[in-house]
Amino acid sequence: MKLEKNPKDNLRISASDDIELGTYLEIAKSHNLMGNTPEIDSKIQTIVIFDFGSQYSRLIARRVRELNTFCEIINFDSDSSIMNEQNVIGFIFSGGPNSVYDKNAPVAPAWVYESNKPILGICYGMQLIAHQLGGKVISGQKREYGHTVIYKNKSSKILDGIDDNFTVWMSHGDKIESKPIGFETIAFSDNSPNAVISDENQKYYGLQFHPEVAHTTNGTKILENFIFKICNSSGSWTSKNFVSQTIKNIKQRIGNDKVICALLGGVDSTVTAALIHKAIGENLTCIFVDNGLMRKGEVERIRDIFTKNIGAKVIFYEGRKRFLKSLKNIIDPEEKRKIIGTEFINIFEEVAEKIGTVDYLAQGTLYPDVIESTSNETGQAHKIKTHHNVGGLPEKMKLKLIEPLRYLFKDEVRLAGIELGLSKQNIYRQPFPGPGLAIRIIGEITEKKLEILRESDWIIVNEIKSAGLYEKVWQSFAVLTNTQTVGVMGDKRTYQYVIAIRSVDSQDAMTADWSKLPYDLLGKISNRIVNEVNDVNRVVYDITSKPPGTIEWE
Repeated sequence: MKLEKNPKDNLRISASDDIELGTYLEIAKSHNLMGNTPEIDSKIQTIVIFDFGSQYSRLIARRVRELNTFCEIINFDSDSSIMNEQNVIGFIFSGGPNSVYDKNAPVAPAWVYESNKPILGICYGMQLIAHQLGGKVISGQKREYGHTVIYKNKSSKILDGIDDNFTVWMSHGDKIESKPIGFETIAFSDNSPNAVISDENQKYYGLQFHPEVAHTTNGTKILENFIFKICNSSGSWTSKNFVSQTIKNIKQRIGNDKVICALLGGVDSTVTAALIHKAIGENLTCIFVDNGLMRKGEVERIRDIFTKNIGAKVIFYEGRKRFLKSLKNIIDPEEKRKIIGTEFINIFEEVAEKIGTVDYLAQGTLYPDVIESTSNETGQAHKIKTHHNVGGLPEKMKLKLIEPLRYLFKDEVRLAGIELGLSKQNIYRQPFPGPGLAIRIIGEITEKKLEILRESDWIIVNEIKSAGLYEKVWQSFAVLTNTQTVGVMGDKRTYQYVIAIRSVDSQDAMTADWSKLPYDLLGKISNRIVNEVNDVNRVVYDITSKPPGTIEWE
């Protein structure tokens, strides 16, 4: 079968951190502040995952990373530029919602097959391999969803060391009626005569099931076989190697140039600053702006981390009055973000004049940001979240971006932080939004509301810590609603604010579910808030997942 090369560009674009802060990207672009953004170049062994619209693509990536092998997710229509950027050792085709015989169904580009690298197709990916290489895929009379037993009938590297019969997770309605030339059936199920196929000479493998999900027994072993026995991965993608190699790359790239890093107090900016400080020392200047929208004790904590623990040069800017003045009478959340973003830009311009020539801005962009910024349906980038950590790039500086964490998941960032010697207390802090408490106060922001929210949030976090759950939930915090309700305190009528407790479980903030906190813990938190925080007489618990909700309320 003749394969046509796909002319479209590779759309691997950096987006936001996993928490929001205003429309910084739009503001930066409107000021013409974005300089060139060359990436740190280090060709490492890479498994490339082609995303065909599967809900499990990110899970595939996590499974590969767990096997100490680097991987990237790219769009199905990407060009071959990644072959020059990384040492590609194999490809994985994800599942997807389409049928390969549909009009305009996504296909893999010709250069993948021409690369002579191993390919593993999963579900739709398996059917696509068969379809593109001359086989035939049809709609099955019976669909397979859920647990299914498959039976091995031939030996193959992909199923090496796995029992003859094992349970897998199926999710498909189509099936392969005829295999391409050179392929053999390795395993089958009652409804899928070709549950596993392979061309051992070409090192092409297809699985009708999903090895990346926990429901498939031996799923990790199958991926391990592909990565190590077929693609010959060295398994060297570790936090120790990442830190040492990244420091080396930063030194080579930056040289004697100067870098500024906006500190927000979270793990991403902390690890970013620590990495760059290890590489270039005094040529890094960190900037922390106290915008008056931080949690209780946050400013003091950040000061201690960076001046005592990391030893980096830090400029602290007192901007509380300035931000609150700009936010007066503002209710719309997007307008709040724009105002906060603009103020940060103005402050950076002022501070930059005192620093002198600066060449780079460092930011803690993570891999979920890169993934979320692309669309596998259209091949065009869609803004899912606003860019918070571009912080503010003065036009006269024409800063270039340096993003040493842009290919890491949050858990990998934390491992890198531990490798850098950062304390567990700082590394395992829950995410905090760049706009701070501004997006946890519904309606206008005032000093009084900030104090109510700070005290309520302090109680929630401390009680969750006391219960030993702080590191087990992704995020837990208070939201000050714009609702007031009638209550009774000391036989007197009250009309006061409602505080919402928000606690979610997540792996990467792309999706989340509400935490099933113990009732007695929720009761204790509620009791403390209404008794200790002035102007609050009611507490509610948000049990909305993401989607349809978001983690933050605004």
